[in-house]
Amino acid sequence: MLDDMKHKTEQTSIKINIQERPLQAGLYLIGTPIGCLKDISLHALEIFASVDVVACEDTRITGKLLHHYGIQVKKIKYNDHSDTHIRSEILKRIEQGESVALCSDAGLPLIADPGYKLITDCRDKGFYITSIPGANAALTGLQLSGLPTDRFIFLGFLPTKKKARHDYLSQWKDTPVTQIYYETAQRIEETLHIIQDIMGDRPVVIARELTKLFEETLSGSAKDLLEQLHERPPLKGEVVLLLAGQDAKQDWSDIEITELLQHAINEKHLSLKDAVQAVMLQSGWSKKKVYEYALHIKNK
Repeated sequence: MLDDMKHKTEQTSIKINIQERPLQAGLYLIGTPIGCLKDISLHALEIFASVDVVACEDTRITGKLLHHYGIQVKKIKYNDHSDTHIRSEILKRIEQGESVALCSDAGLPLIADPGYKLITDCRDKGFYITSIPGANAALTGLQLSGLPTDRFIFLGFLPTKKKARHDYLSQWKDTPVTQIYYETAQRIEETLHIIQDIMGDRPVVIARELTKLFEETLSGSAKDLLEQLHERPPLKGEVVLLLAGQDAKQDWSDIEITELLQHAINEKHLSLKDAVQAVMLQSGWSKKKVYEYALHIKNK
């Protein structure tokens, strides 16, 4: 959901250029902000202002974004529950020469959001399709996590039922790359218990309310995070959950851990707490074990 607490919703004074000639008939996939209303490209705004119609998950949410930038355009609802009639209407519009923008409530269309069936039908008919990139919660969370970013896998929303969630996480527990999931704040503690049961002390990161007023990143093992959550009010908002890959702690020696800590403390001038956190995430070692090494270095 767009954050109306951090940024005012009055119309902005940004100049938006409407295309002089009609856009090519086709489907325009537009990335929208995941929180901060300013996280939208000028290109996206120009396309919104130039298309014949905008197909969106919730016309109220997209309407709020468009109003903020003074854009008036016809909107129709298109989401996972839309029937074939709505999809046929969109296809007919394109076939008759109209340009249609597709957007989700927040982030990139199709990425854990509606649009797959529509794209498939457009491709089958040979229609023009293009993407106007934008914000994405999964990649934003990955950037902030401190976990390896050279290889990762996005695994979407975790199942709502506890057993299904357990089975799903078990399926991916041996994956050797960083894993990214979407989860609700209401289920996060139950999910952390499942992760602790399946994966032990593996580094875990919770990134919530990204780009919004109460943006926060928590990291540690599942056990560490459960302890943190028990000492504070319940989490609220949208959550990106990230897990270190299975092999994150396979080859780190005592000497290498010591060197990493020395570099973090002596050369990067991190506090003991921050140094332990950084090395724990990098190595996959438990927080308790890394902390013991850090104390040894500090007391030398």
